[in-house]
Amino acid sequence: MADATPVRINLLPHRAQKRAARKRQFVSLAVLLAIAGLAVVGLVHLILSGQIDNQNTRNQILVAENKKLDDQIKEIDKLRDQIQQVLARKQVVESLQANRNEAVHLLDQLVRILPDGIYLSSVKQNDARVQIIGYAQSNARVSTLMRNIEASPWLTKPELVEVRLVPLPGARPGDGTQVNQFTLNFMMKRDAPAVDTRGPAAKGARKA
Repeated sequence: MADATPVRINLLPHRAQKRAARKRQFVSLAVLLAIAGLAVVGLVHLILSGQIDNQNTRNQILVAENKKLDDQIKEIDKLRDQIQQVLARKQVVESLQANRNEAVHLLDQLVRILPDGIYLSSVKQNDARVQIIGYAQSNARVSTLMRNIEASPWLTKPELVEVRLVPLPGARPGDGTQVNQFTLNFMMKRDAPAVDTRGPAAKGARKA
């Protein structure tokens, strides 16, 4: 019986093929992963680009709306300035009207409250304050005038500044005729009632 000869099989080509197959699988997987990664990156880029575009569009809308609001605010400011100018003119007109009425009441009251024996040489009004300068035959008549001012519905707070003896205006020099020159301040009442003042003030004027 002949001896059995051992069979030798060369496995190197088979192993090389397996390594080559694994290498190809690895390369294929790497390529797929790279493609998937690029796809993900591209998709993220597209999403972010879309969001950026949307945000830019919103920003442009906001800028446009802000510009509209700025224009509206400017118009409102112009209207406010115009309103203020109209109100200022209205206040001036009302002040002039009030001053005109006050001047009428002042002259009317002076006619009513002046006692006999008193003559005015100057009447000055500064807002509600009035200063009169005049001549009186006696200090008692000046006191009566102050009482009449207190009793008037349009006048108040008489304040005697000074009284002094001076030569009678128009008199001949050296004849010795003198009168009392007085300076008196008082206030006009604002929004005083329009009533007939021929009562206490006029009575006081007749008694002087």
